[in-house]
Amino acid sequence: MNEGIAKDPRPAAVSFVTTEHFVLQGSRAWTISESTGRASMFLSAVSGGLVALGLVATASGIGSAFYAFALILLPTLAFVGLVTFERALQSGVEDYAYARRIAVLRGFYFENAPEVTPYLLNVPEAERIRVQGLGGGPWQGVRTVAGMVGVIACVLFGSTIGLAVAVAFDHELALSLVAGGVVALVALVALMRFQWAAWRRAATEPVSFDEIDG
Repeated sequence: MNEGIAKDPRPAAVSFVTTEHFVLQGSRAWTISESTGRASMFLSAVSGGLVALGLVATASGIGSAFYAFALILLPTLAFVGLVTFERALQSGVEDYAYARRIAVLRGFYFENAPEVTPYLLNVPEAERIRVQGLGGGPWQGVRTVAGMVGVIACVLFGSTIGLAVAVAFDHELALSLVAGGVVALVALVALMRFQWAAWRRAATEPVSFDEIDG
């Protein structure tokens, strides 16, 4: 009996672990909230900007004023999209780090209280990230908040180039569409590769309990 009692975790250790789990879960909620908040601000800016562009077109027609306004507005919105993409990606990587730390703490529960196994989802350590909603897949990059913002930013970049080509080459529709489409596609591939590289680094780095708390 004494041997079994000696193996039980100290109450202080249990308190520390549960508190850490609670703090990490709250941190995850904060990163998700920030990502969605920034994405909402960006989408509101895009929506308002496109409405303003339509009003300018209605008021002055498709002329110099429209082109000048569009060639200032669209690159600005694209830049805001890039900044939002980068920050949303940072928040996503932070959320992934918190989830990995929670997965480590779940191992403590199952090791020290095996009787809870029938009531909690006990999966191999490698699967504990996936069950927290961070699964992979070929389309995972565009399903994230950062990926969604990146797609819209790339469309804005392509629209800027397409409009500039239309102005420079006497409204050649085909040339404008090709130029804008190519730029948007290249930018999208570059952003997705950048995002995948960030996720791969986050997945291969060892779990550290100091880098985030510090």
